[in-house]
Formats: sequence, C-alpha cells, structure tokens
Amino acid sequence: MQRTFQDFLYHIQGERQLSPNTVQSYRTDITRYLAYLDEHHVVKEAMISTDHVISYLEDLAELPLAPSSLARNLSTIRMFHRFMVNEGYCQKDVTENIDSPKLPKRLPKILDISDIEAIFAIIDITTDGGLRDRAMLELLYGSGLRISELLTLRLPALLMEEGWVRVYGKGNKERLVPFGDEAKNWIGLYIRNVRPLLAENIKAEDIIFLNMRGTPLSRMGVWKIIQKYTHLAFIDKAVSPHVFRHSFATHLLEGGADLRAVQEMLGHSDIATTQIYTHLDRNYLKEIHKTFHPREKLTK
Repeated sequence: MQRTFQDFLYHIQGERQLSPNTVQSYRTDITRYLAYLDEHHVVKEAMISTDHVISYLEDLAELPLAPSSLARNLSTIRMFHRFMVNEGYCQKDVTENIDSPKLPKRLPKILDISDIEAIFAIIDITTDGGLRDRAMLELLYGSGLRISELLTLRLPALLMEEGWVRVYGKGNKERLVPFGDEAKNWIGLYIRNVRPLLAENIKAEDIIFLNMRGTPLSRMGVWKIIQKYTHLAFIDKAVSPHVFRHSFATHLLEGGADLRAVQEMLGHSDIATTQIYTHLDRNYLKEIHKTFHPREKLTK
C-alpha cells in the first residue's frame, strides 16, 4: 500500500495543492495508520474493513488523544479511503458509516463591556487610520459581523438612515442586521472624511474598509489593528475579530435580548449554535440563585 500512499500524497500536494503543513500532517497520520494495518497483516487495500478502522481509533483513544485529534485522524483516514475508491484501488469506502467523536463544546472567549470601552477610548480618532479603526470596530461589535462579512461589505450595504447593514453570510444567505447610533456616527464620519482620501489614488470599487494604501483590508490587517489596541488598553486576553462577535451576542443576551432575535442577527441557521451564549453569564446565574432560592434565604 506504500505505492497507494505515495499517489495519495501526490494528489493532495500536486493536484489539490494543500499547504506543506497540511500535507505533513496527513503524511504523519496515514504513516501511523498504515503501520497499524501492517502489524495486523493487512497488506492490501481490499483487505481493510470497518472493524480495522474502528479498532485503530480505539487504540489512538487509549494513548490518550484528545477528541479533536481523534476527529482529525478519522478525517484524514476518510480522505485516504475516498481517494482509494475514486482511483479504483478498492471498491468500498469502509469509513462511510463511522461517526466522528463528539467534540466538547467550548465556551467562546468574550470581552467585558469595560474592555470594549477601553479599546474604543484608546483609539486616536484625530488620525485617518484611527477614525477608520473606530468605525470598523464599532460596526464589528455593534452588529456581530463575521470578519469575512465585514471585509466584503460594500457601500450600498449600509442603510445609514434606517441604521441597518445588509450582510451576505455563509452560503451567501442575506440578512439585515441593525447597528446603533454610536456605530452610525463613526461610520458616517469615516465614509465622509477618510474613505475618499484612502480610495483617491487606487480603484477600490465600493469596498467600505480600506487600508492606508487604498486597497481592501485583509484579515491579517484587522487582526494586527485589534492587537495594537488591546495592547495599548492593557487587556490581557487573546482577542481576535471573532471575540467581538462573541461579545456582541453575550452582551445582548445578558441585557435580556430574545435568543431567536440574536440568532437572526448572527445569521445562525441552527438555534443550538446560538444557545452556547446562554451559558456564559454564570456569575449572574449564581447571584439569581443566591437571591431567590429558599435554601439560600434560610442562611441569611
């Protein structure tokens, strides 16, 4: 099966042009998988059964590997088997009925409201870049946009008078999301006073947020901007653009917003995705319990 393995590596590296790191990861996973099969005297593709794959995953689980690592190994093995079927090395994909391991749900990181205020306060709005950054981060936090949605926003998407932004999210699904007066104020200032200067020498079409060269901002550009302000504001947290989205949802729900409304604003197709935010404010729940539970009252 080494010949098949080499063909698979050529496929993902040469034809699919996956990154060197991804190719190396697949190489490591499949090398270990083939070593296991060899130990169990499975020397031909057609000899591999579903039981072999399950038994291998059980061995990995005893190492022990984290559920995420098990899921990655299964994903790699699935890709390998699909390749073998597609290329005619074997007739059946023995992984198709194997379920991926359940991954534990992690609570998303958020910024406190005081963190948000500290970031906004540290931005130097007397500069063109600072005014752009304030408008961008106000919208990111004020509407809970994904970074991809923010970077592809065009001027016609802003309904300034009504205070809405038209967003095309995952699957190109359209949704309207409101933004407040603060965001409206800073976006208006940026569009009137700064964006025309940035777009003056380079054709930027109608993308809203531009870098200082007049071209659309990149993900890395926004990430660096956020790192700059969190550092200046002495915020000792790992903050990414997505943290602003998490903070938007959490602060709305903590303020009493309806879960369905937050789901609509975030563009989640499944409300179960949104429900993770209802588990965040544990201090608030503890206070409610302490204030109103009869057993707590007896001790006062």
